[in-house]
Parts: sequence; structure tokens; C-alpha cells
Amino acid sequence: MPETPPTPASTPPADEADCEAHSEPDWQRRKRLAEVFGDVLPDTTSDEREPDRSSGDAADDPGDRWLRSQVPPHHG
Repeated sequence: MPETPPTPASTPPADEADCEAHSEPDWQRRKRLAEVFGDVLPDTTSDEREPDRSSGDAADDPGDRWLRSQVPPHHG
């Protein structure tokens, strides 16, 4: 019968880790996770937001202006 490898001293047993996670306040947990994984995803994605017209890159591009001018009226 194979023996189970010993648990490293730095890793608490699963039941102790569960107790620590439940006793940790939510704001501390979020802070700890942010330190490990970085920023969370934004609240909205780019397709949900209005297009940013302040840069003007797409509107000033001659190719885009030409393409928009070639769209037939029934497709516009």
C-alpha cells in the first residue's frame, strides 16, 4: 500500500484553509486576490460602451470615409 506524501509545513490542511477563508473579511479577500491576480475585469466590456469619438481616428481615416460613402442607401 503506497504511503501518502507528507503535507508541506507551509500549506495548512484543507480544513484549516477553509476556516481561514471564512473568517477573512470580504474586503481583505478581494484585496488579497487583487494583489495576486491583478485588476479584475471591467464592469462593462468594450462592445457595451459607446464608441470613443474623442480620438477621431476612425472618423478621420480617408479609407473609412470612402467606404461609408459607398454604402447603398438601403443598407445605411
